[in-house]
Parts: sequence; structure tokens; C-alpha cells
Amino acid sequence: MPGTTTVAGPATLHGPATASGPAADSGTTKPGRAGPRAGLLLATILMGQFMALLDVFIVNVAAPTIRTDLHASGAALQLVIAGYTISYAVLLITGARLGHLLGHRRLFVTGLAVFTAASLACGLAQNSGELIGFRLVQGTGSALMIPQVLSLLQLTFVGEARTRAMSVYSAVLASGAALGQSLGGILVSADLFGAGWRPVFLVNVPIGAALLLIAPRVLPRDDRRDPARRRGLDLPGLTVLAAAVTLLTVPLVLGQEEGWPMWGWVCLGLSVLLFGLFMALEARLARRGGAPLVSARVLRAPGMLRAAVVIMTTMAVNAGFLFAVALHLQSALGFSALRTGLAFAFAAVSFGGVGLTWRRLPVSWRSWLPGAGLLIAAASFAGLGLALRGGGDGGAGLYVCLLTLGAGLGLGFSPTFTLALFTVAPQDAADASGLLATVTQLGQLIGVAALGTLYLNRLDVGAHSSAHAFAVTSVALAAVSAAGAAVALGRRRRA
Repeated sequence: MPGTTTVAGPATLHGPATASGPAADSGTTKPGRAGPRAGLLLATILMGQFMALLDVFIVNVAAPTIRTDLHASGAALQLVIAGYTISYAVLLITGARLGHLLGHRRLFVTGLAVFTAASLACGLAQNSGELIGFRLVQGTGSALMIPQVLSLLQLTFVGEARTRAMSVYSAVLASGAALGQSLGGILVSADLFGAGWRPVFLVNVPIGAALLLIAPRVLPRDDRRDPARRRGLDLPGLTVLAAAVTLLTVPLVLGQEEGWPMWGWVCLGLSVLLFGLFMALEARLARRGGAPLVSARVLRAPGMLRAAVVIMTTMAVNAGFLFAVALHLQSALGFSALRTGLAFAFAAVSFGGVGLTWRRLPVSWRSWLPGAGLLIAAASFAGLGLALRGGGDGGAGLYVCLLTLGAGLGLGFSPTFTLALFTVAPQDAADASGLLATVTQLGQLIGVAALGTLYLNRLDVGAHSSAHAFAVTSVALAAVSAAGAAVALGRRRRA
């Protein structure tokens, strides 16, 4: 595969490169470590990744309980759910560059500590204002931690070990959405110690504390001699990008709740202008020999931009589906939080299973997998619309469609993410991690804003109205998935 190096042994970390490529060129290759320590390192950083992603979705099924317990308004509840996502999306690129400057291990541990402390504070919040504030801090911790996961994988694993690690990474990355809904439903329904919604946050505390003890012992020390540490922070670029992402995400998150006011459209228009200004600033900085936030090498890597489109499409339909189905099952069909969560587990298991096993398929198939997966997803969305038509609960058809949907989205996401990153040099790992993590997050926001709004705008009262709204939404989900498949297969035809 492009951009890889061969190593002696599949479990080697920092193994001696025997061919040219990014690992050989980076100057950071170190003596290898293998065996249980490699597994512990991977488990540590991916558990941090999983916790952070879980909290994007775990609050959804707890929202009604939070609203009742804290007497939260609709807007306050929306900010409880969205505050984490806003700060997370806005600061991801910043977190990636800070990892370059200060060291990936240091930023991972710092972000983990902030996230864990904020989770405790969220679980103990006494009013909606406190909970909103702590959710913003929680998202900040995730933005510091998440980009370091991909950077550590890229810089630490090589060859076939990196392929396997990236497969696990991509499975964790996207199955966290469905598992977040499932775990949230289980925890809320269990009402542990009469704590209601609070365990959806407090569950992070013992896990985070354990990871804080383990991470400094297993993560590779930051190389103070790494020339990448001398790269600047690019404050103008960071400022403009943060403003652009904020102006994009806030109206996308709050627009439906607020009835799409004029300020939202103004923000969206300004975000387009600021993204254009950001591109101009970055191009100017690169011409002057500076260090733009996203390296031109990353953008020029074979298939990177096309992969970003496929990833954004996959995440958009995934998030839009989760949002619309959760509302339909709970509000219209009367599913409990637990039953809804367990239904999503079907998609989560097949998504994760595909992410872990797609490498076993013939190599000649791999470039076809994303397109084929998104076509399977399109058919599954159409099947969901049929299964839930007329206000019924779908019976066995619901669960069959969820299984095939998870598999299709897994094929669309995991091979795309993994194979794209093999084209990126290890010294560009932080830039690539920030870019793709931001694309993933923006895809989820756009999916909820566009496809979720489509569902809500066609919703009246009752199961039959909701079934019609979801039928319309399922057609849109299928169409977007098919468009993503065309992009992915277009790459295959020109390969």
C-alpha cells in the first residue's frame, strides 16, 4: 500500500523500516516493542477515544430525564447536548497542532484529565447552566485528546501492525455513535442508586482515572528533538478557523430548536467567507515557508480529498439516521430508553465487526469496499422506511435492516479511513488526524442538522405521522448514501 513500510513481524512498534516511505523518511524510527505492551498501548488510547466519542451520543436518550430533573428549557437542553459537540468541533484542529508543539503523549494525558474531571462535574451538576458549562469543558478535553490518538497510531505502528491498529481505530470511531445510544439507554433505565441521568457522565470517571494511571507508563515518550516541535502555532489561521467552525456549527446545532432564525443564516454565510479567508491565509503562509495548520502534503496525498468526502457522507447519514430513528422509536412508538438502546446495538455490532474484519477480504476487493458498503447502506435505509411504514414497530425486519445498515456503513467508513491514512507520512500524522477528525465531526453535525431537520419538519403528532416523516427521511438517507457510493466508486474507476 502507498506510504507504508515493511517491518519484521506483524506486532512490531517502531520497527526497523526496510523500505522507503514515510516511516523511513521521518527520522523518528526507534527500536521495536512487541507483544502485550503493544496491545496495552492500543487499548489505552482507543479507550480514551471511545469515551470521548461516547459522550457525543450518550446524552441523547437521557435528555428527557435531564429536562425533568433540572427543569431545563428546550434551548438549555439543546445546549446540554450540543455544547460538547460545539467545543469539540471548534478546537480539534487546535488540539492537533498543540500535539505537534507540546508532544502527543502530554496532550493526550492532559486532555484525558480535563475530560475526566469535567465528566465528574457534569454528573454532579445541580442546574442546567452548570451542566452546559461543564459540557463545554468536556468537549475541550476531547479536542485535546482525540487528535493525539491518530497521531500516536501513525507514529508508533508501522506495516501490517498499523493496518490492524487502524482497523480497530475506525471501528471504535464510528461504532461509538450507536453504542453511545445503547449504553445511555441501559444506564438511564437502570436508574443506579436513584441517580437517574447522572451515571451517563459518572461512568467516565473510574475509566478515566484508570487510564490516567496507565497512559504515562505505556505511551511512548515525546521526542524533544523532533523537528516538527519547532513548527509554529499559526495563531491567525487558528483564530480564523475556530471562528469559521463556530459560525458553522452553532446554527447547525441550534437552528431547528430556534426555528431557523435570521442570525443562523447570517452565521452560515459568514462561515463560508471565513473558510475562504482561512484558505487564503494558509496558502500565503505556505508560500512564505511557514507551517500551515493542514500541510499541503496531506491535501495532495492520493485520494485524501475524495476520502474526506466519503467519510463526511458516511458520518452524515449515520448521525441523521440515529437522530431520526431514536425520536421515532421513543416518541412515536413508545420504546423505552433501554429497548431503543438495544435496537441500536445491532447496528453497532455489525459496524464494529466489519471494521475489525474487512482486512481479511482479498486485497483486490479493497478499493471496491467503500462504494459497495454505501450501496448496502442505501438499500438498508430504504428497507427501514418500508419496515416502519404505517406506524408499526418493524418486527424482525427492523433488526435485519439495522444489521445490514451497520455493515454497510462500516464498509463505507473503515477501509476509506484506513487506506487514506496510509498515504500520509508519519510527520504529517497530526495534521491528518485533525483534518479527518474535523471532517468526521462536521459530517455528524450536518447529518443531524439536514437529515434530522427533514424528519422534524414533516412530523406532526402520532405514530403514523412519524412513520411518514421517517419514510421521507429514509429516502433522503438512501439518496445521500448512493451519492457517496458514486464518489467512492468513481475513485475506483480512475484507479
